[in-house]
Amino acid sequence: MTDTKVTNIIRAKRFQNGEMTQQQLADQVGLTRQTIIAIEQGRYAPSLEAAFRIARAFGAGVEDVFQFGGNRPHEKAGAV
Repeated sequence: MTDTKVTNIIRAKRFQNGEMTQQQLADQVGLTRQTIIAIEQGRYAPSLEAAFRIARAFGAGVEDVFQFGGNRPHEKAGAV
């Protein structure tokens, strides 16, 4: 399976948000934990709707969490 060109900082965002678990994020956005794992690891590109739901769970915009084309989204200084 080929990795997607959509990169993300979901793991860092989870830890910035009280060490949120993958299951907690999944429950909040209406996805399965397995789907969150696949998206987080870059094995699956989320739908646009799922990307918005995930970003909003962190109080962020889509481009603050996801980026297309291999460039990692910029993390704020001191981010995990």
